[in-house]
Order: sequence, then structure tokens, then C-alpha cells
Amino acid sequence: MENKGNKVEVVTDYKHIQIREVKDDGKYQRRVLHCGDDVSGESEQIQEQAGSLWTDEVKTAWTTYKAEQEALRNPE
Repeated sequence: MENKGNKVEVVTDYKHIQIREVKDDGKYQRRVLHCGDDVSGESEQIQEQAGSLWTDEVKTAWTTYKAEQEALRNPE
């Protein structure tokens, strides 16, 4: 999905939404929305995409992955 140089991609098994936007000065700005992020301020297209991609299965997998990574960083 591209629009005037903007680009939206879905990446990883966790369905991260990677957004590349063209700023007024012509430079690119990139950002990533992760499963479960608040997308209420995003375009309707992004909200719809997040709603369809971020299934309960994907949300559970993402939550599990984050918990596993936190456990590796902070072993008891």
C-alpha cells in the first residue's frame, strides 16, 4: 500500500505494521506499530489493518514473546 511515497508493510510473525512516511522536507520517517498498540489516532486504513491482523492468536503470541524476553533480561 503506497500513497505519495508513503509505504505500509506488515513484518514478522507478530504482524508489526511498519510505516514509512514522507515528511514535508522530503525525508522519510519510519515507525512501527506493535500488536496491541493504540491505533485510534491512525488513519482508517491502519486501524482496519490492525483490526484484521491482530487476532487473539497473534496477541497471545506477542504477549508470550515479550514475557520470555523479559525473563531472559531479568533472571530470578
